[in-house]
Amino acid sequence: MLEAVLVDDEIKALQSLSWELTNFNKEIKVVATFTDPFQALLYLEKHRPDCLFLDIEMPTMDGFQFIQKLHHKDFPVIITTAYNQYAIKALKNEALDYLLKPIDTDDLKETITKIKKFNQRAYNSKKLEKMILKINAETNQKKITINTDGKLLFLQSDEILFAESDGNYSTLFLTDGQKIVLTKKLKEVNEILPKSIFFRVHNSFIINLHKIKEFFKTDGYLVLESNHKIPVSRQKKSDFLDLI
Repeated sequence: MLEAVLVDDEIKALQSLSWELTNFNKEIKVVATFTDPFQALLYLEKHRPDCLFLDIEMPTMDGFQFIQKLHHKDFPVIITTAYNQYAIKALKNEALDYLLKPIDTDDLKETITKIKKFNQRAYNSKKLEKMILKINAETNQKKITINTDGKLLFLQSDEILFAESDGNYSTLFLTDGQKIVLTKKLKEVNEILPKSIFFRVHNSFIINLHKIKEFFKTDGYLVLESNHKIPVSRQKKSDFLDLI
């Protein structure tokens, strides 16, 4: 059974959606409802629902701001609103679906089907990723497995120049000029990359130690073979010097 969280500043809207979802009580269960988006964010820090139904028009924080503040985005988000002009923006913000209020039962049924398919694909992808990581570890493979855009990328360490943080996202910069955006925080990326080759020199940057061309001690930054300038924080400087 799917576990759902509902966020809407209007109590009547929450009650209406909860009532609609009771028609699918064998498929979906409402585990939490919130009229305060800040309380909802705190809840989602500790809990992982199977889906989130989120209103757009809220006075203290709109739905799109809410999505940006989510630390974990590994569950589908369904936008609910009375205004159809938000449809394109909802999709651009990685929402799985978009429901207009008052919510139609048939539309909700289709959305639940989409949620099930999304979660099944995510489950299969994570299962495959774990299996590949296990195989790589057992066979001493040096390829790095990256899960992005519904596919798995297999990269050699020397293909990666550095990783840069962008809030809840990270970007990998490759030697061939490609940029790969990941829905992972830099901390999560750091756990994937081999510690013997990559080092987090700054809160916002992880660099490939094999790609360093110059290091300017006084100014506190380094230059990679690609000529990218990367800052080295004071807290990391000593550990960085020990490595090189």
